[in-house]
Amino acid sequence: MNKLKFSLVVLLGACSYGILSSILKVGFSNGYTFPELLGGQYVFGWFGLLLLVLTFSRHKVSLKNIVTLLAVGTTMSLTSIFYGFSVKELPASIAIVLLFQFTWMGVLIEAIANKTFPSREKVLSIIILFVGTMFAGGIFEGLGQQLSMKGILFGLLAAITFSLYIFASGRVSTEVPIYSKSFLMTTSATLFVCIMFPPTYLMDGTLQAGLWKYALILGFFGVVIPVICFSIGIPKVGTGLGTILGAVELPTAVIASITLVHEVVSPLQWLGIVCILLGIFIPQMLNVRKERQIARFGNETTEF
Repeated sequence: MNKLKFSLVVLLGACSYGILSSILKVGFSNGYTFPELLGGQYVFGWFGLLLLVLTFSRHKVSLKNIVTLLAVGTTMSLTSIFYGFSVKELPASIAIVLLFQFTWMGVLIEAIANKTFPSREKVLSIIILFVGTMFAGGIFEGLGQQLSMKGILFGLLAAITFSLYIFASGRVSTEVPIYSKSFLMTTSATLFVCIMFPPTYLMDGTLQAGLWKYALILGFFGVVIPVICFSIGIPKVGTGLGTILGAVELPTAVIASITLVHEVVSPLQWLGIVCILLGIFIPQMLNVRKERQIARFGNETTEF
């Protein structure tokens, strides 16, 4: 049951990520650019984590852990940047399907790291998730489009960096307190974003004119919540299951687009959402059943 509890924490982090696309769309409709919104997200998220560290987690961290976590943090920002470029070059439905290749990539990375073949439950889950992602992303409704190779490359790079981020969250510096770990990863991510997109909005009046509202929401849902949730949950559930749980981001994104941006979702997309939810919960249900069988077997042996 502890594993189920930590799985729910990872789900919360993934759901938090899922809200971002709709908030970005609202920001775009109000005249803000991707660099402004992305930069504001990381700057405000960084300040939020700084406040948490100063309040709850004034622990010393070794130089080795600091360097390692700063390196891991760049995968966060690279995912956001690559995905942003992919969306610019491709229809959003195609870009999200490319990003969601992180589900099988994460399971593959875990299998290589552990030198073990993925379990039947994970393989079944990945197949269902893949089919669900194709439907939920609306890719079958956009067949025959001329697609940018540059956009496809950026989408796959986003998937690779996101799977590496999830893997590192569960393996690197697990002894470092959660808030300190999250803050250090976000520090390098924020610096990288500011180098790629100089934060001119901090000085030209854009922030005060209204960008701050979007930056605050994006920083909370796009940095603070998911980074902390992944830092807590993924070391407990493992990288493979963590990436499978992360797939809940897509159904959340679709539901958020209906409620916040009033987009229309086709029946095929709803079918895809159901498939994704099944792909997420099947390994959970099978694990719970396996734990109950083990516990029952243990009780039977003790009786003898």
